Amino acid sequence: MKELLQAIVEDLVDDKSAITITQDEPDSEGVIVFHLSVAPDDMGRVIGKQGRIAKAIRTLMRAGAAKNNLKVAVEID
Repeated sequence: MKELLQAIVEDLVDDKSAITITQDEPDSEGVIVFHLSVAPDDMGRVIGKQGRIAKAIRTLMRAGAAKNNLKVAVEID
């Protein structure tokens, strides 16, 4: 799942070296939280107008996780 998030975000940002993704252990409900951090200049590209791109990223991650019987959440820091 981490590789999927990395692939999605790499195509959106200019500074690919500033992408950091950390993964939390599953919580009591089994949800794995991914924390995404990018360069400040690229933050607008990842979030998008009115959060549309961020919402799309979260939707893609949930769909990919559902195929593997997982639950995920994406936090953009």
